[in-house]
Amino acid sequence: MERKIILTGDGSHSISVPELNVAYHSVHGAIEESMHVFVNAGFNEAAKQNQAGTVRIFEVGFGTGLNGLLTFLEAEKNKIRVYYETVEPFPLNKDEVAGLNYCQQLDRPELLTVFEEFHHCNWEHEIAITENFSFKKVNTELFNHLTIQQFNLIYFDAFAPNAQPEMWTKAIFEKMYAMLEPGGVLVTYCSKGDVRRAMIAAGLEVEKLPGPPKKREMLRAARPNVI
Repeated sequence: MERKIILTGDGSHSISVPELNVAYHSVHGAIEESMHVFVNAGFNEAAKQNQAGTVRIFEVGFGTGLNGLLTFLEAEKNKIRVYYETVEPFPLNKDEVAGLNYCQQLDRPELLTVFEEFHHCNWEHEIAITENFSFKKVNTELFNHLTIQQFNLIYFDAFAPNAQPEMWTKAIFEKMYAMLEPGGVLVTYCSKGDVRRAMIAAGLEVEKLPGPPKKREMLRAARPNVI
């Protein structure tokens, strides 16, 4: 499957897959989209609700590692402990990773070591990126992933439903429901009606939020608290 590095509207890179007619991020701005959807609507909210403990994050589709890098930055800035687990069946190669400009665009070139460690560390092993940030990546499809963790937060960053319809079903969101702790939330850039209905059918409580630049809405879904 051919992949190409592209420049998005905010100057940051993404990757396109011509065969599927999709990109890993919004073409209007990769960093802007990830900050809006995953960090601001997801991580910062989860951190407020879990101030005393570790925020446990599961990411569907590690991709370029941008969500991980931005989460790491936010966690370091606010001294938040994080456990970050992710699945990625089609990891980037070394040349693709080296071609991404996130650290330069963020004006944090010293973070290149962290970014490269995310990509090049061993699979299936939890590692300590820092004392407060633990990371584990698994080279598998979401359908096959098993974990003993329950999570405060899920970054649902699969390809769009037109490219990967099998990732946006009731069965998948039932799996996400089971992986969330009561009160935990899932955030995604997608706001399609079929996706929202699949989430609701799986037992999640769903709200629409303003979307990132050039996109009207996004979704945040929560596993209800046990009464």
